Amino acid sequence: MGFTSFLGRLLFASVFILSAYQEFNEYGVDGGPAAKTFKPKYGVFSSHVQSYAGIEVPEIEIKHVVAAAIALKGIGGILFIFGSSLGAFLLLLHQMTFTPILYDFYNYESEEKEFNQLFIKFTQNMALFGALLFFLGMKKSIHRRHYKKKVMKIKAY
Repeated sequence: MGFTSFLGRLLFASVFILSAYQEFNEYGVDGGPAAKTFKPKYGVFSSHVQSYAGIEVPEIEIKHVVAAAIALKGIGGILFIFGSSLGAFLLLLHQMTFTPILYDFYNYESEEKEFNQLFIKFTQNMALFGALLFFLGMKKSIHRRHYKKKVMKIKAY
């Protein structure tokens, strides 16, 4: 069970680690292709937040956001491989922050080609989010179960 669990975490985290590695290699001075993709989507997201919630979204350097995404995926993925809850939390933070912005299917009509592509990516990322929540829940229940075990006393007759 131990090796199978490790292998499962390794394969799961490889999605994040390989993505972080690719973005790191393409980063460059301006943040690379990830920054070029993220910038207009962040603009639309911030305008939605401002118009619907009335909250002023601060201006940020997109290359810093990309660097943070790389760090969250890379560090979180490596820690997750070794069964760390902190790694799972970092990956959850990445998924919560970037999935709704990058895969903004809600900005398209359902007949458009982009809608289906973005919706599929969004649901895949939500599945990853659910798997991380499942991992954290299982880890918590295992720890709780170990502490609740009573020590069996041998009765002498």
